[in-house]
Amino acid sequence: MKPPVAAKRPLVSQHHGVTITDDYAWLRAANWQEVMRAPETLDPAIRAHLDAENAYTAAEMADTEALQAALFKEMRARIKEDDSSVPAPDGPYAYASRYTEGAQHPLIVRTPRDGGPETILIDADAMAKGLAYFDLGGADHSPDHRLIAWSFDDRGSESYTIRIREADTGHDLDDRIEGTTGGSVWAADGRTLFYTVLDDNHRPCKLLRHVVGTPASADVLVYEETDPGFFLGVGQTQSARFVLIETHDHETAEVHLIDAADPTAAPRLVAERKTGEEYDVDHNGDRLYILTNADGAEDFKIVTAPVAAPGRENWIDLVPHQPGTLILGLTLYKDFMVRLERFAGLPRIVIRALASGEEHAIAFDEEAYSLGLGDGYEFDTTNLRFTYSSMTTPARVYDYDMATRTRVLRKEQEVPSGHDPDAYVTRRVFAPAGDGETVPVSLLYRKDTPLDGSAPLLLYGYGAYGITIPASFSTTRLSLVDRGFVYAIAHIRGGKDKGYRWYREGRREKKVNSFKDFVAAGEYLAREGFTARGKIVAWGGSAGGMLMGAVANMAPDLFGGIIAEVPFVDVLNTMLDDTLPLTPPEWPEWGNPIESAADFATIAAYSPYDNVTAQAYPPILAIGGLTDPRVTYWEPAKWVAKLRETKTGDALLLLKTNMDAGHGGASGRFDSLKETAFATAFALKVAGRG
Repeated sequence: MKPPVAAKRPLVSQHHGVTITDDYAWLRAANWQEVMRAPETLDPAIRAHLDAENAYTAAEMADTEALQAALFKEMRARIKEDDSSVPAPDGPYAYASRYTEGAQHPLIVRTPRDGGPETILIDADAMAKGLAYFDLGGADHSPDHRLIAWSFDDRGSESYTIRIREADTGHDLDDRIEGTTGGSVWAADGRTLFYTVLDDNHRPCKLLRHVVGTPASADVLVYEETDPGFFLGVGQTQSARFVLIETHDHETAEVHLIDAADPTAAPRLVAERKTGEEYDVDHNGDRLYILTNADGAEDFKIVTAPVAAPGRENWIDLVPHQPGTLILGLTLYKDFMVRLERFAGLPRIVIRALASGEEHAIAFDEEAYSLGLGDGYEFDTTNLRFTYSSMTTPARVYDYDMATRTRVLRKEQEVPSGHDPDAYVTRRVFAPAGDGETVPVSLLYRKDTPLDGSAPLLLYGYGAYGITIPASFSTTRLSLVDRGFVYAIAHIRGGKDKGYRWYREGRREKKVNSFKDFVAAGEYLAREGFTARGKIVAWGGSAGGMLMGAVANMAPDLFGGIIAEVPFVDVLNTMLDDTLPLTPPEWPEWGNPIESAADFATIAAYSPYDNVTAQAYPPILAIGGLTDPRVTYWEPAKWVAKLRETKTGDALLLLKTNMDAGHGGASGRFDSLKETAFATAFALKVAGRG
């Protein structure tokens, strides 16, 4: 088959005296909001183009169908099909999720706390039958354990419907709340529910209060965020004393409190928003515990304030700011405070006894690893649940007694088809960047992999929003490693791998540092013999897809292939369109090219779509989702169309659009594996290992 050729319908616009001509703007559906809710309303001409691209991709990948099937089979064989989470106790019950063999979606279950017959609360697999897409959102039980507020999305557009279910009978009440973000918080009475809804541009902007048994049309507006640059969320303190109304963009936060015992009370402000200042709130006794970057605490500090007077003027430092030690999260229990922090590029858990102030950390030995705090319902407990894994060590779930400082292994990830950690090597190296910085790189490879430049290498990167890509265990990447690949994660600027400064140095006017770091990591790995130039397959998604587009423009000869999942490549046009869901909230991250000529010039200089040039590009696979509200389907579609028109050489360019899903791809765990197998097959194909 010949590759599809998109029609050129120039759209000309001017900004800050600069004329932009966009030949493929027509791929953006004028009714995109409607398409999110009803995909069948997509313009037939656009659908025909996407269908043609999908057919071409299928034809070009036909020679990998047997490989895809083999990859899927081995990836599935590494999954324990009847897996279950460690039950989380709450009062008289313990709650868990589990899968039955062959099921794509989980069961939400509970048992008596000390053991006994299981009650199935939610059977997501049964609900998904006959649907092209189904995602179970929240499943939150009421404080009296009688009701379950659960939500689902059956379009992939992240617009969830909330239902209320009787826990004992499994009967859904008539309550039905449409157009929500999926999460909800119960008040103490077990009859009142708080939730957030999406506006016409798919932004969460209103908090409503629902009383069980009443129609959604009677729900009361509790709080409305009128600034389109801020997103609204709802949460709860670990103590369950307060409902948290959380408003934020990427650099500024504001929190209001509602006493869970008085759900009709007006929200009470903790501290008014202050540009560039973030804070999160938890609670114990008569004080709030606040994680914040106030007063120049770039790597964050912890302060306390009276519940009765929580304003900034009453904040008192509890854990002072320590430059280079980034505090990532905070959880309060009755007698302990737990914080997750990152020091020297690695995470650690620090526990503080509230009565004495004595602290201790939980220690780990591996060179690179991933660490996370587990979810727990209870406040009056000495038990802390956390998860640990490394690139060679499957995930382990521990219960840790904060009083006795003893840990119990509750679960270790099973790999049914077998996994020998001793057959693999995990390392952490540092690649020199051009400006003197060093970029951490996590590596995984088999011990028998030659490090003489002959091995292909998969280089993964993200580098945005301060998100740190953990050096955690993955069963799917073993399919590449077992076929001779070195697997590498470049912890580039834009994440917080080396503290908040690492994030600051990879955003806005310094965004190009992210791209340069990724290229520097690839060049270093080639120089050191882990691979060679032209043998690197780069992989990134979403903002990491922007990274893929940028490095393809900057250093195409470094890469043997690029996989860009839901890639944010049309950065300039998207940031100029303030009707899109994420645009106003994202201006602090990228800059506002509508208001600022400097921001316009910065983004225009790196936006992948706008910087496609007549050069030889490596093979590229771009993957999108029709109902994706985060990175809209037309971004990869426009990018591939422009690459085809502009590039030199005959490198393979493929676009695959999931017509039944959004940002996260297929919803079922096995359907998701098929998508991973497809992308992995592409990597093997372009590396000559297929």
